[in-house]
Amino acid sequence: MRKISIFLIVIAGLSIFFYLYYREGTLPVNKTSPKTKIFVVKNGESLDSIAKNLVNENLIRNKIIFYLVVKQKGTDKKIQAGDFRLSTAMNVYQIADNLTHGTLDVWVTLIEGLRKEEIAQTLAQNLNIPEVEFIKYAKEGYLFPDTYLIPREATGGSVIGILQKNFDNKFDETLQQKAHEKGLTVLQTLTLASLVEKEARVNRDRPEIAGILLKRLKADWALQIDATIQYALGYQPEEKTWWKKDLTDQDLKIDSLYNTRTNKGLPPGPICNPGLASIQSVVNANENTPYWFYLSDKNGKVHYAKTIEEHNENVRKYLQ
Repeated sequence: MRKISIFLIVIAGLSIFFYLYYREGTLPVNKTSPKTKIFVVKNGESLDSIAKNLVNENLIRNKIIFYLVVKQKGTDKKIQAGDFRLSTAMNVYQIADNLTHGTLDVWVTLIEGLRKEEIAQTLAQNLNIPEVEFIKYAKEGYLFPDTYLIPREATGGSVIGILQKNFDNKFDETLQQKAHEKGLTVLQTLTLASLVEKEARVNRDRPEIAGILLKRLKADWALQIDATIQYALGYQPEEKTWWKKDLTDQDLKIDSLYNTRTNKGLPPGPICNPGLASIQSVVNANENTPYWFYLSDKNGKVHYAKTIEEHNENVRKYLQ
């Protein structure tokens, strides 16, 4: 009987301790403080990392209690990426709730190889920016692919400014000088880089493909890039994509300056927005590569050829 009493006393003591510990952990750090600060949640950041940062920023008292509250409320999967205006006067419940809907800025990722219409769709989904507003002023090729923290109230014009500024920083004077040494303007460099972006699936293939395209260009060959034809064809309602998958013989004869099968030289401009790796591949390209041809097999592996006979053999082996 005595052991049971002791056990009950211990349980009661632990319960009281946990209650006080839990209650103290949910209280504001400083409920009288009028100051606020901006707290940033990175894209894909873990709950543990968020809790640690809240403690480091002196916004919560106890990361374990924050973790328990978020799990209890079922909001651990609802926390948004972005930046939030938080205060030390908020209790842990208010902070947890704020992180699910109070973001001031929104993280938006723009992957390499998107055309401006696809970027417009992403911005419309994440920021409610009308697609027409963005497309009207956006310049293909200059919308640098990256992950951005964009103000929730941003306009199409202000987003273009953010992307353009990043482009100017990444395509710096060093890269521009290298392009100039190859006899390429900024527009020509970006156009070639956009072709490389659509033709090479992995970084190791970009330099070789860039060299082949530059070699063809210098030799006054038709570049013969199907992606330029896909660009000219535009949106495909049935496939719900901007890049038609299977091109017909009629498609390959489309009357367009972007048809690099029927027109020699570069198309009028970029066909997508290339990443830094593709731009670097162009300015560092070896136009004296021994290869003239390449193709990608069904697994995405690129096969190179020095002669048309070798290329035709690759076609027979890997595409038929």
